[in-house]
Amino acid sequence: MRVVIAEDSVLLRAGVQSLLADVGIETAAAVDNGEDMLVAVREHRPDLVIADVRMPPTYTDEGLRAALAARKEIPGLPVLVVSQYVEGTYAVDLITEGTSGVGYLLKERVADVAEFLEAVRRVAGGGSAIDPDVVAQMLSRSRDPLDALTAREKEVLGLMAQGLSNAAIAKRLVVTQGAVENHIGNIFAKLSLEASGEENRRIRAVLTYLDSTASRG
Repeated sequence: MRVVIAEDSVLLRAGVQSLLADVGIETAAAVDNGEDMLVAVREHRPDLVIADVRMPPTYTDEGLRAALAARKEIPGLPVLVVSQYVEGTYAVDLITEGTSGVGYLLKERVADVAEFLEAVRRVAGGGSAIDPDVVAQMLSRSRDPLDALTAREKEVLGLMAQGLSNAAIAKRLVVTQGAVENHIGNIFAKLSLEASGEENRRIRAVLTYLDSTASRG
């Protein structure tokens, strides 16, 4: 078996490579970003790709997007995602576009060597290995994400969607700008929008609101 590893942590990348070598699995390439992963996949046509979710340059979802792109280029390419996080949208895309040769494990499972190697072999053989915690989080995220917001937070988000600034929202609701900022911080947290630039999170929150509104409409 030949694999391509995409992991930005040098120690973890070397550790997985060593672990695989101990059981006779060859690493064709070990890279630290999604773009190089795609190059390696095209060059080596591996039996399996092992990819992290968050890699340079933005550390958000590069690994998952690269994995999806690789499977589009090489249909059925086995991919095992190993991450500390469950990246909702792209994880659903990866898993639901076909469970043949797909795995998604949380990194804590890598500590169980036997379980990890079993997942590697299963996914490479065309099976699936989905962490129960991943399934649980994906199912919980399938509900309307706005359900977690209070009525005031939904009101603030609705005004954000209209393009109002924090100051304008405060004036409309007759509250302080600090109160609005607190509500927005709560919105970001409840929608699991981790720090990636205030404007970026604001746009993502508005898109979530519009998507939810359209689904209900």
